[in-house]
Amino acid sequence: QVQLVESGGGLVQAGGSLRLSCAASGRTLSTYFMGWFRQAPGKEREFVAAIVWSGSSTYYADSVKGRFTISRDNAKNTVYLQMNSLKPEDTAVYTCATRWRGYSSDYPVPSTYNYWGQGTQVTVSS
Repeated sequence: QVQLVESGGGLVQAGGSLRLSCAASGRTLSTYFMGWFRQAPGKEREFVAAIVWSGSSTYYADSVKGRFTISRDNAKNTVYLQMNSLKPEDTAVYTCATRWRGYSSDYPVPSTYNYWGQGTQVTVSS
């Protein structure tokens, strides 16, 4: 069993930055594929970013590419999402997730992930 807890959300002005953290407990994350998703009010959950266990490969949604960076520290069992140049349309609840399966082309699909955190709210004002 894996427990995931996100932190770092908050209110920021457009153009600002936030760094989200996802801390894991229960089992080591070092061999898990990790992802960040977000869900805005009235919208479906959407993929944001993902990272392989070694950190050597990362994947991003087109909407955040060049602005967001996912990284991980396996020694700390933590995954990060650095968000720069934030826009009002980035406003959402951000949730981290992990799955036993490594990389496969279905990584943007939420149902392929086994464990989820509770989420942290990110609000970007214009």
